[in-house]
Amino acid sequence: MTVIEAKVHRSSARNAKMAFILTAVIVGLLSAVVAASYWHPIVSLFVGALIGVPTGAAVWLLVRVWPVIRLLWWWSLETALAVLLLTAWVQLADHTPTLVTLLVVALVVGVPAAIRPVRRQVKAWAWCLIVRHRLRVCFAQFIIANQSGSLPLILWARPTPVGERVWVYLRPGLSAKDLDGRLDKIAVTCHASTVLIERASENNAAYLRFDIKRREVLTAHVGSPLVDVIDPAAPVSASPLTVPTALDLPDVDAPTITLPTQGKPVKKPATTANGSKPAASSSSSVPDDDTSDWI
Repeated sequence: MTVIEAKVHRSSARNAKMAFILTAVIVGLLSAVVAASYWHPIVSLFVGALIGVPTGAAVWLLVRVWPVIRLLWWWSLETALAVLLLTAWVQLADHTPTLVTLLVVALVVGVPAAIRPVRRQVKAWAWCLIVRHRLRVCFAQFIIANQSGSLPLILWARPTPVGERVWVYLRPGLSAKDLDGRLDKIAVTCHASTVLIERASENNAAYLRFDIKRREVLTAHVGSPLVDVIDPAAPVSASPLTVPTALDLPDVDAPTITLPTQGKPVKKPATTANGSKPAASSSSSVPDDDTSDWI
């Protein structure tokens, strides 16, 4: 089982060598300059070398073991929980009888498992721990990293109603656009339905937020308080209410217009169903001309 990849191992060795040389030279020269004000320049060079070389060796050791320190940091929460549980078990077994120890363990394990809200919270936080490692697998397996092989920093995670939310700080060589085309693979690796990526900071493009969605809460059945307001004994109408949807012009009463000079109401002529005026009557109110005037 490969704990540290060969690429990361070679990169850390190269970085450790460069860190040793730079630290030894810089610290040695600065120490020699300071010592020159007290001793001879040749003695100051020896003093600078005596200070610079051990300092460079310490930096080399730190850079060389950094992959191991980073690996321990990745599993720090799990390691702390394991140490805490093991210590509690040992102390409980040493200071209590076996029956009491088993009873306490049964209560500690059984109560969260029996109470649904507590069980859901424990499960949600457990998924937060798992998702951090699954995202790290994504970055190591199929997401392009920089030449040194340094992975992005998986900062922290918290549960959400639909899954988990994880904050990630990208290293040089990656951007949010590089991750948009691999969201389906990230969802498969995290055992999720979908994954969304957004910027967590407006000023820093390397600070991203991963929203991992496992379930759909909008399709769940939600109890409504309006059901308790309705009286089941209230009578129900046999026929539904008729809502008018159109207007029939013949059914509308013709409005009356009052002339200011006569003061008598005048009724407008009625219209037909299609809105046109009725045909004129054969009889006219104007008297016919006398034909004898034209003879």
